[in-house]
Amino acid sequence: QVQLVESGGGLVQAGGSLQLSCAASGRTFSMYAMGWFRQAPGKEREFVAAISWSGASTLYADSVQDRFFISRVNAKNTVYLQMNSLKPEDTAVYYCAVDSIRTRRKPSTDLADFDSWGQGTQVSVSS
Repeated sequence: QVQLVESGGGLVQAGGSLQLSCAASGRTFSMYAMGWFRQAPGKEREFVAAISWSGASTLYADSVQDRFFISRVNAKNTVYLQMNSLKPEDTAVYYCAVDSIRTRRKPSTDLADFDSWGQGTQVSVSS
């Protein structure tokens, strides 16, 4: 069983920045890819970004490409999401998740490939 705790959400004006953190415990963090997803009111949960277990490979949704950056520090069992140039449409609850497959070669964008989720942190962007 793995536990994930997100932090860093809040209210920010459009054009601003936030950094989300996700601290993991209970699994060999360094051997699993990690992902960030988000869910806006009335919408389905969607992929935002993912990073391979080594940190060498990253993937981003088109909507956040070149604005959001995912990173990890395995020594701290923590994954980060740096969010720049925020837009009102980025408003959502953001969740981190752990891949179900150890040392998957390429990070996945599919929610079904992630088997443990945090409780989420709210990000609100005002216009």
